[in-house]
Amino acid sequence: MDILLYIAAGAAVGLIVGITGIGGGALMTPLLLMFGFPPHVAVGTDLLYASLTKATGAWSHHQQQHVRWGLVRLLALGSIPSAIVTGIALTYLFTDADDYGHLLKNTLGVMLILTAVVILLRVRIQRYAQRYNNRNLARYRPAATITMGILLGIFVTLSSVGAGAIGTAVLMMLYPALRSTHIVGTDIAHAVPLTLTGGLIHMHMGNVDFFLLGSLLIGSIPAIHIGAILSRKMPEKLLKPLLASLLMILGAKYAFF
Repeated sequence: MDILLYIAAGAAVGLIVGITGIGGGALMTPLLLMFGFPPHVAVGTDLLYASLTKATGAWSHHQQQHVRWGLVRLLALGSIPSAIVTGIALTYLFTDADDYGHLLKNTLGVMLILTAVVILLRVRIQRYAQRYNNRNLARYRPAATITMGILLGIFVTLSSVGAGAIGTAVLMMLYPALRSTHIVGTDIAHAVPLTLTGGLIHMHMGNVDFFLLGSLLIGSIPAIHIGAILSRKMPEKLLKPLLASLLMILGAKYAFF
């Protein structure tokens, strides 16, 4: 039965997210494409899926005071309007979803490759940012944060990928003095309104399969918590390179073929 397959897919992705902390949209959207869903349905459904699964994580980080809400507002000031404009552009520049399917696929491929690079170079990015942290650039950071939010809004709406790993990399580069827990908490808190906005835009365009969404959530929500427990015993140094390699292969497939 299809529902069992979708529940299993949600559980598998949820388990990986729980263990590694990354890979939600980057794995779910390609998986839905492999199941035969068209790009617009895969992206639209995954965006709503991401917003609902990340909401509990955002609340948990808020309770632990890991969220820098000022940075969330700056990112959202750029990302939410750009997501809306992207949705309007898709609606009025293309006749129907089939016309922009190739755009979604190509953007997905590029974002998967970028995500893989960020996973592999995460530690180096953090060290570089901390080493070359220049306090004289502090006055430019708000504008740079809004600008990066604009880019995230566009690309996340088109691909459903980037709110996690790439958003984290942006915060690491712009705010190297932030503790890792604050970077993660702030990124997740921003991902919720961004993916929700993108998901609602796609829902308005008829790009969300609610039966699929419900099935994925049934599998993923408990699996994320199980993965979080298992993460203490799993070899992260092995898992993340394997995940990055998989994303690189998938990214090349959708970006260039």
